[in-house]
Amino acid sequence: MKSIRVFCPGTIANVSCGFDVLGLSLAGVGEYMTVTQTPTKGITISEITGQDLPLETAKNVAGVAGLALLEALGSEAGFDIKIEKKIKAGSGIGSSAASSAGAVWAINHLLGNPYTTIELIPFAMEGERLASGVAHADNVAPALLGGFTLVRSTDPLDVVSLPSPRELYATVIHPQIEIKTADSRRILKSSLSLKDAITQWGNVGGLVAGLYREDYELIGRSLQDVVIEPVRSILIPGFDEIKAAALNAGALGCGISGSGPSVFALSKGADKAHEVAQQLKEVYTPMGIPFDIHISNINEKGVYPT
Repeated sequence: MKSIRVFCPGTIANVSCGFDVLGLSLAGVGEYMTVTQTPTKGITISEITGQDLPLETAKNVAGVAGLALLEALGSEAGFDIKIEKKIKAGSGIGSSAASSAGAVWAINHLLGNPYTTIELIPFAMEGERLASGVAHADNVAPALLGGFTLVRSTDPLDVVSLPSPRELYATVIHPQIEIKTADSRRILKSSLSLKDAITQWGNVGGLVAGLYREDYELIGRSLQDVVIEPVRSILIPGFDEIKAAALNAGALGCGISGSGPSVFALSKGADKAHEVAQQLKEVYTPMGIPFDIHISNINEKGVYPT
């Protein structure tokens, strides 16, 4: 039987100013998945290690995403999935997206790649629909394609890969509390002022331009969120202190990773990313909340075989 083990990257969605449209793929944060073709039609999930998640196919994002792919193909194929969860659910660094993207990439590969990688995004989005109630692409797009991605539209789907400056590094602090994406969406405002909208549009344009020009100062100036962060930050203990510490340590910018509670900072160079990490540790340790810190460059490959 054909089998493949893949690395499924963690992701940072929104990247401050780009709610539901911008995302990036992490090289040093992710999970592993082994997918094996079986003689029985459909998908089974036989093992999950690292997290207590449902094995039932219809209740697991990997199963739902994989079934969407098989249904579109009209395929009678069968697959078994084993997941090594390294990203905690509700962490804000794309746990559901990693599993959804890994499943569709691996199944597509074992079937001889009937779809291009970008064509896999809608199937992975079905996993996100199960997890959050919304089929958003800002995590699954960079998980599959790698690098930075811009979701210009979801109807019809139009995803653009953006360049990743070579010296750009992410520092991510993950407080050990869970914030469900569905809950964090419910608290968002349904309208915003024209002034805030104009500010946000300018920042998205500036960030995209900064990525293309490898202009780290422009990237830093553009990592500002006047729409989502003021609301969601109240759910994250010590957010203001974390952000201030990251910026004081020389980070280009700092914001909420996805729906939180993880907070990310982008820096120019690995040394600066480690300095930022040390400052975040010093801020968060006295708070008495367990946390993890990840330091990663940008993953240009997306999901890939190991």
